[in-house]
Amino acid sequence: METQSPNGSLQKQSLPPKNYGITKPISLAGPSEADIQRNTELEKFLIESGLYESKEEAAKREEVLGHISEIVKSWVKQLTRQRGYTDQMVEEANAVIFTFGSYRLGVHGPGADIDTLCVGPSYVNREEDFFIILHDILAEMEEVTELQPVPDAHVPVMRFKFQGISIDLLYASISLLVVPDDLDISHESVLPNVDEQTVRSLNGCRVADEILKLVPNVEHFRMTLRCLEFWAKRRGVYSNVTGFLGGLNWALLVARVCQLYPNAVPSMLVSRFFRVYTQWRWPNPVMLCSIEEGELGFPVWDPRKNPQDRFHHMPIITPAYPCMNSSYNVSLSTLRVMMEQFQFGNRICVEIEQNKSQWSALFEPHLFFEAYRNYLQVDIVSADADDLLAWKGWVESRLRQLTLKIERDTNGMLQCHPYPNERQLPAFVFPDGYRRPSIIEASKPADWKNL
Repeated sequence: METQSPNGSLQKQSLPPKNYGITKPISLAGPSEADIQRNTELEKFLIESGLYESKEEAAKREEVLGHISEIVKSWVKQLTRQRGYTDQMVEEANAVIFTFGSYRLGVHGPGADIDTLCVGPSYVNREEDFFIILHDILAEMEEVTELQPVPDAHVPVMRFKFQGISIDLLYASISLLVVPDDLDISHESVLPNVDEQTVRSLNGCRVADEILKLVPNVEHFRMTLRCLEFWAKRRGVYSNVTGFLGGLNWALLVARVCQLYPNAVPSMLVSRFFRVYTQWRWPNPVMLCSIEEGELGFPVWDPRKNPQDRFHHMPIITPAYPCMNSSYNVSLSTLRVMMEQFQFGNRICVEIEQNKSQWSALFEPHLFFEAYRNYLQVDIVSADADDLLAWKGWVESRLRQLTLKIERDTNGMLQCHPYPNERQLPAFVFPDGYRRPSIIEASKPADWKNL
């Protein structure tokens, strides 16, 4: 910025550095030559590890999203016509597809699913129009396979594959008769007169957009997040359903470190990530911005007012109104396991900075089945493959309760370490001194949906 001095000459005046987040940065230091070299080596490692999709797959994803957009627009027009609206209303009737999760954040890899949200008008509902009528339309399409509706989930979702691409589709009906193509979903005007399930459905997109606005350098954030999600999967701590952290949680943790070190490159941010979170005093919350109460009356995370919020062990707060704890699934046991893995990561990063180790050492897989003597295996049994999809999802959603009850009923003496694996259900390990339990077989009862 330039200002004029009393004698008329122009003088340059430095602006104060911009603060990201709720505190000042820990350091404004940029990379040294050694940091830049380590960053090049890290990027090379991630590419060689196959974490980036090809241009062909990226183009196919765009094509699939285009098809899904056409399908939901046609579906809403069909419902508008059936309900006796005018020809003009049928012409204007619309639904809009948004993406969120790893795809929206730009960190998805080959074969990853696409988290999508369909926003429709006020007269198109979730219970019947989405989960029955749209479901039946999709079921008739050759391109659609493995169609699995989950209407009773915390965030109701329809899962399927479209031309081989995995899709998680949510639905939100907002208080508009016509949904414009340029709808600004980040604005609070989409929230009035909707239920909490709709708010949760909308918030995936709203949170992703806020994260990208709140980090100092989006590309540095993306590479760091891609790296740490890969690390979490290799070390067995990537799984929201079993009480660890999912993609949103890792994104928020990484974004906060980016705010604390705004000029750091990804190799520095990875190291600082472990340094920060090995010292973090949980349950102090991780927040990217201040929590706003809002004027619409939705509950926000506040342990002073909400007794249930006081029992959260590792609060990681979403930045979009209404602010929520995204990591309420974390238990004392899974927090302990994650802290051990943060210590491991911190130790390896120190060795890398001292030129005593390579990046590959950070991603050595955790040898879960060599770490303990006793394991509990849960087998899921069903009559056919289609039935198994729904039954498996139901059992998986209750596994966290199993670990919590085991810990509660043994007064914390028995600690569980769930094993998250994409191809298997988690196993639970028991410390030495306990009798090895039998395998649990989860056969589907006739009335399982009412359990």
